[in-house]
Amino acid sequence: MFRLRYAPFARQAFALQAGVLVVVVGVGFALVGWLFDGELTQQYGTRALAVAHTLAADPAIAAAAAADDPGGVLPARAEAAKIASGALFVVITNRRGIRLAHPNPDRIHEPVSTDPSEVLAGHDTINVEQGTLGLSARGKTPLRDAAGAIVGEVSVGFRIEDVREKVVRELAFAALFAGGALLLGFVGSALLSRRLKRLTLGLEPHELAELVQEREAVLHGISEGVVAVGTDGRVSVCNGEAVRLLGDSEGGLDLPPALREALDRRLPVDNVITVANDRVLVANYRAVRRDDRDLGGVLTLRDRTDLENITRELESVRTLSTALRAQRHEFANRLHVLSGLLQNGHSGEALEFLHAVSDTAAPASGRTVDDPYLQAFIDAKSAEAAEKDVRLALADTSWVGTRVTAPVEVTTVLGILVDNALEAARRGARRPAWVDVALLEDGTTLHISVVDSGDGVPPGLAERIFDSGVSTNGEDGRGIGLALARQAARRLGGDVRLAGAVHDDHGAVFEARLPAALQPAARPA
Repeated sequence: MFRLRYAPFARQAFALQAGVLVVVVGVGFALVGWLFDGELTQQYGTRALAVAHTLAADPAIAAAAAADDPGGVLPARAEAAKIASGALFVVITNRRGIRLAHPNPDRIHEPVSTDPSEVLAGHDTINVEQGTLGLSARGKTPLRDAAGAIVGEVSVGFRIEDVREKVVRELAFAALFAGGALLLGFVGSALLSRRLKRLTLGLEPHELAELVQEREAVLHGISEGVVAVGTDGRVSVCNGEAVRLLGDSEGGLDLPPALREALDRRLPVDNVITVANDRVLVANYRAVRRDDRDLGGVLTLRDRTDLENITRELESVRTLSTALRAQRHEFANRLHVLSGLLQNGHSGEALEFLHAVSDTAAPASGRTVDDPYLQAFIDAKSAEAAEKDVRLALADTSWVGTRVTAPVEVTTVLGILVDNALEAARRGARRPAWVDVALLEDGTTLHISVVDSGDGVPPGLAERIFDSGVSTNGEDGRGIGLALARQAARRLGGDVRLAGAVHDDHGAVFEARLPAALQPAARPA
């Protein structure tokens, strides 16, 4: 399909600005010329009137005019005044408007070519009129005798061509300034157009409009959070998904410390797992450049919370299945022993074996924890710990006599603390390795304490152990568990803290307080 081609926008802007400059300077120059012409004409008329006043003040001229100049002295006086002032003419008339002096002697004793009534009525006049000698700027004044009676008029005129010539000379000088202003305006317009083209990266307005539409469609049509940051560190673009994932505070987006440091230092980020609010995020950051020009960077965020939750649920299922498999093997072995004793007729030994098995088969949760979630969890983790050659025990001081009301948050916090403790005990130097868990009911608040035999938390990490990405293992992709545990606890109004980093007899001690995690205890009837 045929499409019209338009000149680039920068060129159109330059042409428009240049046209406006030409029109403005041209109109201004014409207006100045017109005003200057009128002002000079008025000045020449005033000058003519001044010469006329000088002649009219001479009593001899007035007396000669009153007597119609019988001696013929007025033409000579008028000619002298004309030469001295550079005027076009000096005309003297009597009270009837008859010329008594004129540059052309043939015009003497003839009526003047213009109406003398206003001057003979006693008024000075300044005007531009066409006379026998051509167009001129004239000044006229009454000629009075000694008694003050009007006996004639004096008219002095300057050629209008003289006025025009001076106007042209002055305007030619002003034209230099006008030309300089135009040149300066053209240069400024060219620089402005060049800067406009550079700021828009050479894109035309319709291309910019299309880019904005495409950007809005892309930003709000994808499931990832996108944050564009300028070279000054300020957020220039942010879609709704990024606001949902990060949260919006009074100071802007609530970025985790690791991402904030990466943005401030302009460091590339590849698939970094971090925690923001109650979300587990995968972050990437890349610098953006165009034509060797730094345009800032783009931060992309993917929500991995659901995947993380599914992973933890699968881990729980795996733990339970491992525990059941271990119990199945143990139970099968005991049945084989019991079957062999009975087949060989050792009924007494079989009964003794059954009593021994009943005494040692008590679950790790014992009778101090009534909640089925906590019982199943402690038993499963005990079996898992045994496979890792770590002893997991429930402290004698533990007591939970009611049910858990927030099993997801409770098992999340307890599971993360126990998993970390098992890993620390397995890696630690103390043997045998062990983990002690204490669960205590306090009204509707559940208190959790987990201590292990590991090497503890290094002093340099104690203050940052709950920050996303900080781990004592030093492995990539680790360091989000404690941050998730603290966030889960804070959703209930509680918290998780490091009660002790390291001790001579044990490793780290973590404590959690979970308000409203338990049902109120039943009151006695």
